[in-house]
Amino acid sequence: MTTMRDVAARAGVSTKTVSRVFNDDPHVLPETRAGVEKAMRELNYVPNVLATTFRAGRASVIGVAVPDIVDPFFAAIARAIEDTARERGISTLVTSLGEDPDGERPALESMLGRKLSGLVVAPVGTDHSWLRRWQEHTPIVFVDRAPFNLETDTFTENDEAGAYLATSHLMGRGHRRIAYIGDVVHLSTEAKRLEGWRRALREHGIEPDEELVAVYVSDREAAAAAIARLLALPDPPTAIFSANARCSMALAYVLRENPIPMVGFGDFPMADTLAPSVTVIDQSPRRLGMLAAERVFARLEHPTQQLEAISVLDVALVERESCRIDARM
Repeated sequence: MTTMRDVAARAGVSTKTVSRVFNDDPHVLPETRAGVEKAMRELNYVPNVLATTFRAGRASVIGVAVPDIVDPFFAAIARAIEDTARERGISTLVTSLGEDPDGERPALESMLGRKLSGLVVAPVGTDHSWLRRWQEHTPIVFVDRAPFNLETDTFTENDEAGAYLATSHLMGRGHRRIAYIGDVVHLSTEAKRLEGWRRALREHGIEPDEELVAVYVSDREAAAAAIARLLALPDPPTAIFSANARCSMALAYVLRENPIPMVGFGDFPMADTLAPSVTVIDQSPRRLGMLAAERVFARLEHPTQQLEAISVLDVALVERESCRIDARM
């Protein structure tokens, strides 16, 4: 495969000059440009997008790493980053990290090794201190979930307040036994939402019952098992707070025959068309993605500018039918 180095050797110029010709730098002399373009044609050179660089030597690409690109919430974040970057003529490189914390570092190091212009991460790991050395030359922004052991730009939602709002809303409808159904509890998002659930109960004079907490619910099978366990309790819950959209989608399927009053954290496709439609704490994934991408560019353009490193976005309750149905448990 022909490389930029091969083109440079054929044209008798440096690889930097070849890059400048490919990026249509107007300061390249016409005769030099003609010679490089001739070498490209003769060698049938097809440039690698990742090899195009800024003057600083960075690839004109923003990396985006999320747990699952198929997840509607993270897909919306990635799309917003892509749209914002495209307006500046920058590409995005997107990867799914999965749910295994141990796989996060090698995945991110692989992306960072490409000399990205910046990196936006929705993390799954439990230690990000190793990223400090990369911060010296690459803007790194965390989104939706805060990092562990690392100070960097972070954009999150108000998870604790959203969970408190959801639980309080159900209590306002008369429920006192409200289950918490979530996924990976070591993540900052889940930890704060669990605390918001607990705070709402305590402020209403109810001590949280840990038997009503179900975690690692990420698919229909796990959701069915969680509901079966909760139903079997001597004093089962009468309502559910679902801690994320993936849980809510699984629960909506499992409970389709016998729905239970529920509020979910995070909207999802068709949530408003289900029967019953699902009441949610509305996040703004597009805004998160846009703000994260804009922060990358701000750090590139003004590296010494003082900016608020941690930004917490407000959330709001969107009431639909699921919180108003009669309890079945």
